[in-house]
Amino acid sequence: MIYLNQAATSFHKPDCVRKAVLEALSGMGSAARGASAAELSAARQIWAVRQSVAELFGFDAAERVVFTANATQALNTAIFGLLNPGDTVIATDWDHNSVLRPLYRLRQQGIRLEFWRADAEGRLSLSWLRQRLSDSTLPTPKLVICTHASNLTGAVLDVSQISALAHRAGALCLVDAAQSAGSIPIDMREIKADLLCFTGHKGLMGPQGIGGLLVAPGVELRPLISGGTGIRSYERAQPENYPEHLEAGTLNGPGICGLGAAVRYLQTVGVESVHRREQGILKSFRAQLGKIEGIRIYGAEEGEHSATIAFNLRDIPSAELADALSERYGITTRAGAHCAPRMHAALGTKEQGAVRISFGCFNTEAELMQAAEAVRELAEERGGET
Repeated sequence: MIYLNQAATSFHKPDCVRKAVLEALSGMGSAARGASAAELSAARQIWAVRQSVAELFGFDAAERVVFTANATQALNTAIFGLLNPGDTVIATDWDHNSVLRPLYRLRQQGIRLEFWRADAEGRLSLSWLRQRLSDSTLPTPKLVICTHASNLTGAVLDVSQISALAHRAGALCLVDAAQSAGSIPIDMREIKADLLCFTGHKGLMGPQGIGGLLVAPGVELRPLISGGTGIRSYERAQPENYPEHLEAGTLNGPGICGLGAAVRYLQTVGVESVHRREQGILKSFRAQLGKIEGIRIYGAEEGEHSATIAFNLRDIPSAELADALSERYGITTRAGAHCAPRMHAALGTKEQGAVRISFGCFNTEAELMQAAEAVRELAEERGGET
């Protein structure tokens, strides 16, 4: 099998990740739920992973690295924890349903929701955002949400500029890094985002069931859930100190340990090195794919990209093409809407969907060339078929 669905979840984890999860399952205690050696060791291990995550992202407040089950929970924690009826928020056409559905729900409760719209190539113009944020006749947004890397086209936003524009207008900036964490360098000191959400099982190559939220000092959120923290048990309210303020219940210790091993692996390999390698493979693959008659690649070629590309073959349903790649060539891709309805609307692919190929740290250029050849063969077989 050639696995090219890394944007859904990473496949082939580093061996150290599997080992860390197994070791945790074999004898890890429950942090802050006792004073025996097992519980104290668990607390130390979890704190060490917070520090590693903070270091990876250039974040100076390890206690504000909040662990969640995934990026979806992290985004919900940020969105529901910050916004109130009457607030204005700007989101984008790139955003995943993990952003859109919470916002649609809050719109029913009285927030004002505006969209930064993509053009027919899926591009977002910074000039639109600059003009919108400088327009004194419109409400000042409380929050600007941006997806760092599109989960459909792989295009990457300049989140440093977006954050700067948001702050100049008096707004906060939330970055969804689900598709970029681990494969594109992120430095919170540079981008100065107020909130950053990530998942552990994609580019970071950790296990499923673990993600996180970075909350910059000075930004306060209402807890999404309340409950036990192992401290201040006689207080009726959730403790105000971080990370306990946003972490109710027993943490996913094995998942956190697996994430820690993955982060250490990436720190050794170097995220910048991973990104450069993936960019080289992407350029070669896109060039080969672009030579195939009847192929349409979505998204502008210029600019920075993640290791993700979306395309269609003539008018053939995307699911049909993906099935052929899987059944005949053993190539795993993803077809359909990718939880990105507004991006598909912008690209004109709501009905057909698109085939998405996404690769990662352990894929080879040879595998991508095999995929391009498979698509070419299918295109030749089907000729002018629609």
